[in-house]
Amino acid sequence: MWNSHEKPGLLGLILCVLCLFKLSQQASPPLPSNPRLVNAYIALQEWKKVIISDPKNFTSNWKGLNICKYNGVYCAPAPDNPYLMTVAAIDLNHADIEGTLPEELVLLEDLAVFHINSNRFFGTIPQCFQKLRLLHELDVSNNKFNGEFPPVLHIPSLRYLDIRYNHFEGDVPSQLFDLKLDAIFINNNKFSFTLPKNIGNSPVSVLVLANNNVRGCLPTSLGKMAGTLNQIILMNGIITGCLPPQISLLNRVTVFDVSSNRLVGSLPEEMENMKSLEQLNVAHNELSDEIPGSLCSLPKLQNFTYSDNYFSGEPKMCLKLPAKNDKKNCIPGRPAQRSEKECQAFDSHPVDCSAYGCLPRSSPPPPPPPPPRYTPPPPDHHYYP
Repeated sequence: MWNSHEKPGLLGLILCVLCLFKLSQQASPPLPSNPRLVNAYIALQEWKKVIISDPKNFTSNWKGLNICKYNGVYCAPAPDNPYLMTVAAIDLNHADIEGTLPEELVLLEDLAVFHINSNRFFGTIPQCFQKLRLLHELDVSNNKFNGEFPPVLHIPSLRYLDIRYNHFEGDVPSQLFDLKLDAIFINNNKFSFTLPKNIGNSPVSVLVLANNNVRGCLPTSLGKMAGTLNQIILMNGIITGCLPPQISLLNRVTVFDVSSNRLVGSLPEEMENMKSLEQLNVAHNELSDEIPGSLCSLPKLQNFTYSDNYFSGEPKMCLKLPAKNDKKNCIPGRPAQRSEKECQAFDSHPVDCSAYGCLPRSSPPPPPPPPPRYTPPPPDHHYYP
């Protein structure tokens, strides 16, 4: 039993403890009962530790446990529990942040969208990304990432892949074109690979492989992409051989760009079936013969660039296009063409598509030509325009 003279001191001590407890609650609120947001808090705090520059203070409010109010962090009900909030998207586009990506990002198990384009992130894409089973869109473009092709081949929900304008290098796995993607942007890296035969398995609407060391022939399987493909851009590679007539099956394609490669032969007559074509660029190759008369009559064609080839004739309809470029060819009567000597030297070496390891065209091949004018570069060669 307490003495009367001890009671005030004990009451004071109790009041003091209660006061301190209340202050501690205000300074550090308890962890949320939602385990997904707890994991998100851990992941984002670990990410903030490896951000070394944030000039726009984009992540300045990444403090405390109210994860869903962090800049660039978007929450939504969990797919498997509509009563449980979770981090569904990260969008740090154009934030000018410099740093790396930590392995702890795997804790964002419900992440569907990850957009960090136009920053200064470097290093590699963590292997843990392949465990983000709900990831639908991955955009890490215009950063400074390096290393091999990112670990995305086993993400079942992935539909949009944009890794352009980085420093990735090495091979591009052929399995990429078996994925159920809607868009593939891998241009402007340091990849070195041969166009795979299964490229036509891809259901994408946009395929951009430009500005890499892309070798080989255009596979005939491209024609299988007719149901979905809208744009294909393969410029600035070392693609050889002839254009296969199967490309004419791409009747939804609006943009077809194979400029600055090493293509030979003629433009397939069958291209007249590409009724949706708006922009066609075959410049800076070694294409020859006459341009098919029906090609420049395509109903939607606006821009046709075929300069720096060896074409010997063009229909008058081509000259009526809103935008065209026919310079540096062998077309009689047109300005800024190649010299007669240069054109005759080219004509003295007939083109045989099969000599490049590609399937021959349907027409009978000409007599065997002399050795090809180009020697394929070594595997580690990188072509840049």
